[in-house]
Amino acid sequence: MPQDPGDALAAVAALRRLADQLEDAAVEQAMRAGWGWPKVAEALGVTRQAVHKKHFKRLVAAGVTLRRR
Repeated sequence: MPQDPGDALAAVAALRRLADQLEDAAVEQAMRAGWGWPKVAEALGVTRQAVHKKHFKRLVAAGVTLRRR
């Protein structure tokens, strides 16, 4: 761990950005593969509503065809 608190906090922020990018890519891949919101949410350990709120607009903008109930 970096000695300087500023460096440590910058590293945490960089890891969060990377984790968000990885999640975005994985969710998009899952949805393109035909997964539904409940299955994606379960895999991430969150609610269906949470994953929908976080990713819906981005997926639509990316042209991902989303399943309807």
